[in-house]
Amino acid sequence: MREIRTVIFDWDGTLSDSISRIVECMRGAAELIGVPLPAEQQVRDIIGLGLPEAVAVLFPDIDDPSLTRRLTEAYSQYFVAQEQTPSPLFDGVLDTLAELRQSGYKLAVATGKSRRGLDRVLKSHDLTNFFDATRCADESLSKPHPRMLEEILNRLETPATNAVMLGDSEYDIRMAHNARVRAIAVSYGAQSREHLLQSQPEHCIDAFSEFRSWILSPVNSAPVSKTISIPVSRG
Repeated sequence: MREIRTVIFDWDGTLSDSISRIVECMRGAAELIGVPLPAEQQVRDIIGLGLPEAVAVLFPDIDDPSLTRRLTEAYSQYFVAQEQTPSPLFDGVLDTLAELRQSGYKLAVATGKSRRGLDRVLKSHDLTNFFDATRCADESLSKPHPRMLEEILNRLETPATNAVMLGDSEYDIRMAHNARVRAIAVSYGAQSREHLLQSQPEHCIDAFSEFRSWILSPVNSAPVSKTISIPVSRG
């Protein structure tokens, strides 16, 4: 099994405990615009997609572009207002990320968030200059297309066989498969363990703390230098 040198994370539901907020904002936007409210699980099932793709899946009967635009704008406004208090990171995230950096791993984020949205939350958690690369759906292609991962791997000069993707949705797992990157699912985010396993991840964890044990196990650990260069925050 090839050693892991680059770890790529989804954001919402993987590093950030923001799923309930996304559900609330999407349902609030639907109510404001006057379209049928999606069920909570319906919203959970589209988390990971870019916003335009998520709205298209959630509201397939809307064929008025102006209504779609109003809906996406309402969602964005709700979410920005809610983020005056940023969604917390899951327990153990900061300590594990810091330990991985100290161990020499390259760290990246591939998310369905917009660039503006990701930059905002990274700043709120004092992580603006933490990750070596980040890619967002509005500057690439939405999951499960592999382009975000391909761009990150190219930027970090990492072969796909030396990378792993950690995510809480089928779109993360399918994107990793499409990019020929190892895929680890997390069951504490948007989708259930049973649903995630249908996409055939290599492994599924039930708490972020379990990832530390997995990545630092002898079979996965890479003998890399502990000399850390100044990271780049943007993909």
